[in-house]
Amino acid sequence: MRGTALARNFSCSWKLHGDIQLMYAKCHPWTDEATSKQVDEISFNSSISTWKKTCFLAAKNASLSYQRALHLAPWLANIYVDVAAASDLCLSFKESPKEDLNVWSIAEKMCFGGILLEGYNDEFWVALGCLSDHTALKQHALIRGLNLDVSLAVAWAHLGKLYRREGEKKSAQQAFDRARSIEPSLALPWAGMSADADARNFDQNEAYECCLRAVQIFPLAEFQVGLAKLALHSSYLSSSEVFGAIQQALLRVPHYPESHNLNGLVCESRSDYPSAITSYRLARCALKSFAGESSESHLIDISINLARSLCMAGNESYAVEECENLRQKGQLDSEGLQIYALCLWKLGKNDTALSVTRSLASSVLSMEENLAAASISFICRLLYNISGQESAITSILKMPKQMFHSSKISFVVSAIHVLDQKNQLETIVSSSRSFLTSQEEIIAMHILITLSKLLKHGYEDSLGIQKGVDHLRKALHMYPNSSVLRNLLSYLLLSSKESRDLSLATRCSFLDLSDNQKDEVIKSAYEVLGAGNVACYTIGRFRKMFPFSSCRYQCHSGFRAIQQLQKYLHQEPWSFNARYMLTLNCYQKAREERFPPHVCRVIERLTAVAFSNQFQSIKNVSIQYQTFQLLLCAAEVYLQQGNNSECFRLVRSALGSSVQSGSLFFAHLLLCRAYAAEDDIVSLSKEYKRCLELRTDSHIGWIGLKFIESRFGLQEDSTIIPLSFEYCSKDIKLSWHMWIALYNMVQGLIANWSGDLVAAEESFSQACSLADGESCLFLCHGAICMEIARQTSESQYILRAITSLKKAKHTSPIPLPIVSLLLAQAEASIGSTAKWEINLRDEWFSWPPEERPAELLFQMHLLSKPPKDDSMSSSSIDYGNSSLRWILRATHMNPSCSRYWKFLLKDM
Repeated sequence: MRGTALARNFSCSWKLHGDIQLMYAKCHPWTDEATSKQVDEISFNSSISTWKKTCFLAAKNASLSYQRALHLAPWLANIYVDVAAASDLCLSFKESPKEDLNVWSIAEKMCFGGILLEGYNDEFWVALGCLSDHTALKQHALIRGLNLDVSLAVAWAHLGKLYRREGEKKSAQQAFDRARSIEPSLALPWAGMSADADARNFDQNEAYECCLRAVQIFPLAEFQVGLAKLALHSSYLSSSEVFGAIQQALLRVPHYPESHNLNGLVCESRSDYPSAITSYRLARCALKSFAGESSESHLIDISINLARSLCMAGNESYAVEECENLRQKGQLDSEGLQIYALCLWKLGKNDTALSVTRSLASSVLSMEENLAAASISFICRLLYNISGQESAITSILKMPKQMFHSSKISFVVSAIHVLDQKNQLETIVSSSRSFLTSQEEIIAMHILITLSKLLKHGYEDSLGIQKGVDHLRKALHMYPNSSVLRNLLSYLLLSSKESRDLSLATRCSFLDLSDNQKDEVIKSAYEVLGAGNVACYTIGRFRKMFPFSSCRYQCHSGFRAIQQLQKYLHQEPWSFNARYMLTLNCYQKAREERFPPHVCRVIERLTAVAFSNQFQSIKNVSIQYQTFQLLLCAAEVYLQQGNNSECFRLVRSALGSSVQSGSLFFAHLLLCRAYAAEDDIVSLSKEYKRCLELRTDSHIGWIGLKFIESRFGLQEDSTIIPLSFEYCSKDIKLSWHMWIALYNMVQGLIANWSGDLVAAEESFSQACSLADGESCLFLCHGAICMEIARQTSESQYILRAITSLKKAKHTSPIPLPIVSLLLAQAEASIGSTAKWEINLRDEWFSWPPEERPAELLFQMHLLSKPPKDDSMSSSSIDYGNSSLRWILRATHMNPSCSRYWKFLLKDM
């Protein structure tokens, strides 16, 4: 404005000022500070009037500035069109439209002025076609523009819009197609394609994608409202694209009741019920103030939407008031009756709710098929909640069979059948399943069947996990690419107590990086992957300490799991669950690497952020348990670093969590270890007794307590821990013997540490008899027998060692180091030189070249001559090395061994 004051005779300054004012009139947003409880119709109308007045004044000033520029330079034809655009925008903000259509508007006159000066300018003809109110003139102007430039995409697009408004859909489609082929970056043809979705045989997703493309190219309010309309019938209603589009549309068309109603539906789909309530109330205000005569039906829809949001937000009394107002006017339809009955039930008015339900049931036969199915489903669910399972089943059995010819009803009846141990609805459920058509519905029904297997084949407090797993395996043969079925199967495998199922869980899960499965009730693939690695007790060999796997069913996706969980946390940094799973996997990595400082710092940062998160204060069982686990992880890290005071603080904080006693067992077990680190035997004994009182159903917990008991002599009753360990194994059918063998191994280790090698041999012998396929147990038993034979010189232990070491060698799927070396020594002890040589060669090849130990090199020193058997001549061992070279390498690797030095001096 200052520029125009300084240069009043410069037309370009007035032109620029007009452009700024016109843009301000087009972009000035509407603002409103109403809340869900305070929506005043007067203040809303006042805000709309203020917004319109501001935009009108800006457009009016733009028109005056253009007129001043035109007065200074009347030969500039483009300013005529600018005046026309500003005048047309002024007219759109007026409260009452013009009445006499026979009078030429200012916009049309100004367009003609520009055309008189530059009749060859195709853009002026298009502007006349867009701003004119006369259909014939609009068509003539657009066609004239195309005569001047047949490749003018804007003219084709507006011509298609005109044809569509006149009902000539085929001509409209052709015009839109030509516009899109000439200029694909034009928004209007994409919006036209979306509007003609039925004529073009587009499905809902294709129509949505076309409209989304139009919104992304040019975010016009009409396009944004259309996008929200299309999202109502698809799964995109809660998407960020629709939410952002409808929020922007409200800033430009706040006087449209439809925009507020759609915004309420979008907010409701995102579970933002207070915002939805506010939007519905604003929609009702806009409908009363700015809508025409056909607003009564829309008012009913908005009132029902408002009642539904009030019910979902917990304001049942206000929702009942809305429903009663509609009922008094006779405007309460089937959806309204459902909301009314649901709110009455939530308020405890069961008799009134049943009365409304009977009114709903009486009108079912006259409803459309979809509405009837939804009403019957609602009636069954409400009867189940009010009258109980038996009453609901009795009512269902009395219903006509043709009412169950719907997938919606089939799901509700199947869900009630899942909880019925008597199987009274078996025939109805079987017949209704034949009406499931889509793959999604069939997969969802398989999930319900799985739940039925879990509940009906369990006993006491346990679920029938194996029955559910068997059914899901059959279902996966039919739908192998279903991520929902795969993740559910993985979740059940993780819930199983069978050791072999843990490795199968992570292999079975379906990790789709493009879909985070936010809406899934079942555990996501990220959670299955993370939990599977933690449950396996080892997530990989971070340092190659051994050239063999320490577990037959080991999960080999440790690094991959941490990387994927990091991506998961980066995608959803607000997710407490993502941070929880990543922390547990990092803790496993730290445990495998003996708690290196850099990994411990990562765990400290992760847990610090998790503890400061507001979600940990939510009274949720899952969140409470996860916070408890994170506290124990952080305490363990501090214990390993020697910071006992911080460890005690975190454990005491964990003891205040609302978790089960079986989980508190591990907090007290950690306190036992912390007190042991400080040599506080009195406090250690108290925590040990507390663990015995709390008990746990975890084998690892009892094994850890057994080690503490033996180390500090805390044993009071020798039968408590063995009996508790056996009780943990009562639900395990396939691998119970493995757990009992593990306990015998623990007893063997304890006996070995105490120096009672005979008792240790007996325990390992029992473990080997129970788990005859575990090579590591046979290796331990053979080593114990050889040590007893060395101390007592009894040959029977040498024979037992040979037997066990041979079994260890044969049962191992890969060459197991140390086994052949011990077996070679055992064979040599009984004078079998040939077997000693054979086993020593086997030991050589069971080690990677860079990890062969000094003792093996020393044995090769003893075996310094090439083998006499020709069958061994193909061996890759370099027997040309002198015996001196072997002993030199052994001494270099282990210079502290005096035995090597003795042989070295002898060979020098």
